[in-house]
Amino acid sequence: MKKSILTFSILFLAVTLFAKDSPDARKIIDKTYNKYISSEGIKLSFVFTTLNADGTEYDSQNGVASIKGDKFHIEMENMDVWFDGKTQWVLMKGIDEVNISNPSESELTSISPLALLGIYKDGYLLNAPLSKTINGKSVNQIEMTPVNGNREFKTISVFIDKSNDRLVQANFTMNNNMQTKIDITDYNDNYKFSDSTFVFDKKQFPNVEIVDLR
Repeated sequence: MKKSILTFSILFLAVTLFAKDSPDARKIIDKTYNKYISSEGIKLSFVFTTLNADGTEYDSQNGVASIKGDKFHIEMENMDVWFDGKTQWVLMKGIDEVNISNPSESELTSISPLALLGIYKDGYLLNAPLSKTINGKSVNQIEMTPVNGNREFKTISVFIDKSNDRLVQANFTMNNNMQTKIDITDYNDNYKFSDSTFVFDKKQFPNVEIVDLR
């Protein structure tokens, strides 16, 4: 009898979780993701904002991201990051140091534009889209929650432009309720980058210290 009750409870939980997932939301994000990965090159300007648990902003930085599939180069005020699909170089501008690593998939999630956008594909439930206005644009808001509570993010909200399926804003809430917000201020998907764009060139930074962590 106890086994039957336990089995029924597990099945009920599974059905409940599945019922919360929105096919409409997945269609919207799928369209955005597929446009993103099919482009030969994208250049984004963005504002990266960190917020306290109470929603108070305490740090904000402007940045530019050059993206080609899973390769990227991110330029920010305090660091630059290059990733060629295997190797990552992180230039810390304040101390003139470059760290070289081969990041894991989970490590890439925290910085790779492709990994961040594609995070919905595995282990997240999507709520039904809500109509909002963000940064003067009419958007679909889609909130994601992890199936497994051990995930890094407690919730993720993405805001997608209804007119062109482009990402306008993404909000990430950590398990400690700290938040980060990314606002896309400019989007151009007509670039054709050479692969060298995504590799650190020591000739351009002759005085930096190289720290190889591989």
